[in-house]
Formats: sequence, structure tokens, C-alpha cells
Amino acid sequence: MNYSREIKVGVLAAVCLFLLFFGFNFLKGVNIFSPTNSFHGTFTDLHGLEEQAQVIIRGHKVGQVDRISYDFTRDSAFTVDISIKRDIVLPQGTQMALIADGLLGGMAIELQLPSNSGNGLTAERSNSENGLFGEAGLIAKGSFLPTTYVPGLMESVQGELLAKIGAAVEDVDSLVAELHGQLEGDHLQSALTNVDRISGDLTTVSHDLKRLMNNQVPRIVNNADTAVANLNTVLADIKEADLKSTVARVDKAVENVNGLVSDVRSPNGTIGQLIYSKSLYDHVDATVISADSLLVDLKAHPKRYVHFSIFGKKDK
Repeated sequence: MNYSREIKVGVLAAVCLFLLFFGFNFLKGVNIFSPTNSFHGTFTDLHGLEEQAQVIIRGHKVGQVDRISYDFTRDSAFTVDISIKRDIVLPQGTQMALIADGLLGGMAIELQLPSNSGNGLTAERSNSENGLFGEAGLIAKGSFLPTTYVPGLMESVQGELLAKIGAAVEDVDSLVAELHGQLEGDHLQSALTNVDRISGDLTTVSHDLKRLMNNQVPRIVNNADTAVANLNTVLADIKEADLKSTVARVDKAVENVNGLVSDVRSPNGTIGQLIYSKSLYDHVDATVISADSLLVDLKAHPKRYVHFSIFGKKDK
């Protein structure tokens, strides 16, 4: 019997199945030629994590999420199975963190290494660095890792934004309630009445100001122009006047007055002798007294001093 055709069909079918399997895993991001180690973790909420999500260590992809199973009878209902490259070993203290993968809302698993692990260990380095971790310092493959959840940027922003929006809504509610109370009372009508009165006052003031601008302001401007013209004339007269000779004459007059005052104040001058001489004062006083006595006697006996008679009779 000739089995060559059946053999060819079988080989072709096997190749197709292999290519299908390889292509399906390739589309899922699984490299079937690269051996991996599996680890597990439990979460109470996956926040949208899906199978084939990437597993990263410090931003570098090292594996993917293989399977997600759930049991809602437990608090940590979701069990996440991940696979990472076999040459990567995890030190004790490594935890599985659920993080946001970009701004579009996708999720990923990040393996957070402890701070004393440097950049992580590979299988080749683990043998030479047992002094740091030792055999007990490495996590065995297939182990359950402690898990945590890291809120993404958008979630943090949304949380803060929702809190602020809530506070703003409360303020708006208070404002609306206050405004509603104002509208229900007489406050609005009173305010409108005051506005009308103020508007009427402004209209009156505007009319008065317009009338003032039309009537009084031109007159004031004309008077100001006249005053400025008069002032210019006075300034021109002052400019044309012989101020130097006038000042010289004033100085001469002041000098004469000063000389007269000096003569008056000097006891040797004529006026000074009249003021400061005691004997002259006594003579003048005696003369005045004698003149007074003469006037009194003349008034009492005028015939002694005036001789007048029609008949020539002499009165003794």
C-alpha cells in the first residue's frame, strides 16, 4: 500500500497545527522558544486587568499575564498567574503591583523589587551573589507573591477633581438657596427701587451738568481769557517800565529818610537839640507860659495894649 499521500497530509496538518499554535501565542506575545517561570498573586479588584497584559520590572517588559481565575467566595477573589523570563530570579520582598498602563485605562503588572536588590538578579548572577540573598533570599518559581494596587494618574486626578467638584456643588447650592431667599423676600424689590432712584438722580445730574457745560463753562472760559489778557498787559507794562531808575529813586528816598531819622536821633542836630536839650525845653516852656499869661492879660485888659479914642481921651 502507498501511504505517501497520507503521510504528507499528516505532516502538513502537524505543521499547520504548529504554525497555528505558534501564531496564536505570538499574537498573545508569548515566545514559545523562551522558557519562563510562573508566579501567582491574588487581588480583590483587578481594575480592568486582562490576560496577555504585560509584566514589567522598572519599565522593562519581562513577561505577561497568562491566566486570570476567580473565586467569589473569598475576599481576594481573583488569582493572577504570570510568567516571566526564566533568567530572571526574584529576591525575597518582591511584590506584585497592579498599575495603570498608559493613559487609555489599561492595566499591567509591575514586579517591585526590594530596595537592596539593585537592578534585580539573573540566574547567572544569583549563584555568584548568594552572599547578598543566599538560597533563602530567592523566591521559588510557582510561589504566590504579595500584591498591592497603585492608583493611576487619571484615577488620582479624578479623585481630587471629584472632591473639588463636590465642594463647588455645595457652594453653588448655598448660593442658589441664598438667591432664592432673596428673590422670595422684599430685598429684590427694594434693590430695584434703589436702582431706579439712583438712575433718576444720575439723569438729573447729567442734565444739570449738560446745562452747566452749555451756559456757565463758556462764560468762565471767556472770563479766564480776559484775565489772562489783562495779566499779559500788566506783565508787558512791567517789562517796559524803567524798574532800575525806579528802584534807584526808592533807594535815594530811603537814604534821605534814614538821614532825617539820624538827625532826629542825634542830640547835636537841630531837631535833636529840640528833643534832647533840657534848657531849650525849659526856655520854650517858659515862653509858652509867658505867652499864655500875656494872652490872658490881653483878654482881661485890652485897653492897656490898644489905644483908640474918638475924642482923644486917654484911659489909664
